[in-house]
Amino acid sequence: MGSENIDHPSHYQGVGLECIDVIEAFELGFNLGNCIKYTLRAGKKGDRIEDLRKAKWYLQREIQSLVEAETLKP
Repeated sequence: MGSENIDHPSHYQGVGLECIDVIEAFELGFNLGNCIKYTLRAGKKGDRIEDLRKAKWYLQREIQSLVEAETLKP
């Protein structure tokens, strides 16, 4: 496996931007970062529907985390 497959995989690149650059620029964190990652790569590496389901799973996890944090506030 070449370094391009590790450092700059084609399934994470778009119109001059890499997924990781967008995630880091917006400081999205793990759940939202993965949501964006799977959304942007949907269908480029495997099954598009599966990737979108993964994105949905991470988004739902982030929402649940925010809801739980809100209920813990005094």
